[in-house]
Amino acid sequence: MDKKYWVPALGRAHSVLREIAVNRGRLKLSDLCQRTSISKSTMFSLLQTMEELGWIEKDEADSYGLGGYFGWLGSAYFQQFDLIDLFKREAPAIMREIGESVQLAKLEGKDVVYLAKETAPTPVQVISGPGSRFPAHATGLGKMMLSGLDEDSWTQLYPPGTALPQLTPFTAMSSDDLKRQVMQAKEDGIACDEQEAVMGFCCIAAPIKQPGGEISGAVSISMPLHEWEKKKTLAGTLAVSLAGKLAFGGRQ
Repeated sequence: MDKKYWVPALGRAHSVLREIAVNRGRLKLSDLCQRTSISKSTMFSLLQTMEELGWIEKDEADSYGLGGYFGWLGSAYFQQFDLIDLFKREAPAIMREIGESVQLAKLEGKDVVYLAKETAPTPVQVISGPGSRFPAHATGLGKMMLSGLDEDSWTQLYPPGTALPQLTPFTAMSSDDLKRQVMQAKEDGIACDEQEAVMGFCCIAAPIKQPGGEISGAVSISMPLHEWEKKKTLAGTLAVSLAGKLAFGGRQ
């Protein structure tokens, strides 16, 4: 890695967490300073911050262990693979019922990243296979997942009045236009993309929600424009149904 982009504070936190993980309940502040060569004042600040974030916890003897936040992270990490497997089991029936392609995706910053796809046997397809990306503002999947952001996260990604890249003449032109669409998606529980990412194609998306209500991903059904009016109501119903089956890794 180019050290030009190295963040020293994160490097120090990583070293501390590694020591705590290997020596759970055996290391105090002074022990960690000795093992990592981090000064006492810096170590104190790191530990205070990580404890506040739930990354670590201190016992009655002032020794440190990993906090519950890492249990949640570990569960989320492995759940994404369970989610793909579950999608692959559930999506084929959805695809056969409607005759259109079904996608699973997550949000990474301003991009939608496709995780899996059940492809319909139709002659024309949108390129949305696993690993491919689209700007979130131009997709139903993206708008649905953006609806789960808090105000600070939203403003950081899309400051008011920001112009957005235009993929087609139908793409939202500004962050203000996008926010109106996202708020509508939040209210409706579904989000549409009508030729906003690719001319001649539409899609409808539904959110995958976790126990706390946070949106961990989304599913969508896409189709050519000439099928949209005939199939969009059914597509919305099926997308919501599939998202419900994938929620909590299928444990509802």
